[in-house]
Amino acid sequence: MARDTTDQTPIRSVADMADYLADGNKPKEKFRIGTEHEKFVFFTADNSPVPYFGEASISALLNGMQAKTGWEPIMDAGNIIGLAEPSGMGAISLEPGGQFELSGAPLENLHQTCKESNQHLATLREIAEPLGIRFLGMGGSPKWSFAETPRMPKSRYDIMTRYMPKVGSQGLDMMYRTCTIQVNLDFSSEADMRRKMQVSLKLQSMATALFASSPFTEGKPNGLLSWRGDIWRDTDNNRAGLIPFAFEPDFGFENYVEWALDVPMYFIVRDGKYHDCTHVTFRQFMAGALKGEVADYEPNLGDWTNHLSTLFPDVRLKRFLEMRGADGGPWRRICALPAFWVGLLYDDGALDAAEALTRDWTVEEVSALRNAVPAQGLKADFRSKPLLDVAREVVAISRQGLAARARLNGDGVDETVFLAPLDEVLAKKATLAEDMLALYNGRWNGSIEPVFAEYQY
Repeated sequence: MARDTTDQTPIRSVADMADYLADGNKPKEKFRIGTEHEKFVFFTADNSPVPYFGEASISALLNGMQAKTGWEPIMDAGNIIGLAEPSGMGAISLEPGGQFELSGAPLENLHQTCKESNQHLATLREIAEPLGIRFLGMGGSPKWSFAETPRMPKSRYDIMTRYMPKVGSQGLDMMYRTCTIQVNLDFSSEADMRRKMQVSLKLQSMATALFASSPFTEGKPNGLLSWRGDIWRDTDNNRAGLIPFAFEPDFGFENYVEWALDVPMYFIVRDGKYHDCTHVTFRQFMAGALKGEVADYEPNLGDWTNHLSTLFPDVRLKRFLEMRGADGGPWRRICALPAFWVGLLYDDGALDAAEALTRDWTVEEVSALRNAVPAQGLKADFRSKPLLDVAREVVAISRQGLAARARLNGDGVDETVFLAPLDEVLAKKATLAEDMLALYNGRWNGSIEPVFAEYQY
């Protein structure tokens, strides 16, 4: 999330909060694709991490991008922590360890998505090149220890850093040493949201397997294909994971609200200052728990919006749905991840097929798959066959959906072209993580350093 929200509209009931989510309903012709991608920032001279302060730094990159694009700076206690496109069509933000994120504009088709990403990376490289800086597309930081990883001066991250060790064993690694590619997709009604939520929750571990690219930690193989996927198994299980209640046949906006109300908060923002609220749930906040702690203790819509952004289920509900399962990766995957989900969820025939395929998948089966995939990837067992076989079926459904959308570029090419990286994974029967491990054990001669040259932007 690029900027924490300020909206003084009072909220007084569960219905108000559910209505906020329902306001995301839109007709199918107005469905858009919003893609987010994160990358690690490093110095080419020695593959070391880039600090926030200094002449060659994260802040220098942000200031350079601001001058180049004219986007508005986002400030926190006097420090630039992001940029916002003036009309709301996209933002640049920082993750806790300096991971650089583009939150893309809501676009109509994947050709536009890929163009946006390429333009962003080209502009960023113009700024970064003179500073000796490049960007790495992977799901997990392959070399740097937690102590070596820089910390960004963002108030919300200070609160999260103090809180994470209290609620899980891997929260700080999630914050500081992972990267993702995500796509945000629309729904037309509560029923449409339910279908998309349930299908995508069931298939999220498949996305983790298909995009697995985090097999190294601190310079060595970590025994996993998606370290990032494993990290999410114990980050903060009050606010992350499968959310089994979403599998229920009558799941709706109010069910999500009721769950969110009982998740501990991170903060509220008053007069530009962040107040640590990790000791109360949003429901307690609604009941007046912060009276006497802050002057303006009654919840408003900005508080609710910010709280929703601090929930981390595998699929997150806001006024759209966020697909959260994939590792970060090289630039072609920035287009492949949204292609996978758009093909499945934005064509009626494909959504019907995906729903039929997954209809009888149980919470227990999906949870077991979620636990197996970080280590086993597409070799994980699902109903007595490898996940690879099921993935072939699902990618075929996605391809049918993209073909049916028939969104062509200037050369008459449809969106199925963006599935090529997944076709390669399925054909080779090997994830990108397995490719990296083969290189490490072969041509790289047991050195992690070549990963920075071969998987950089």
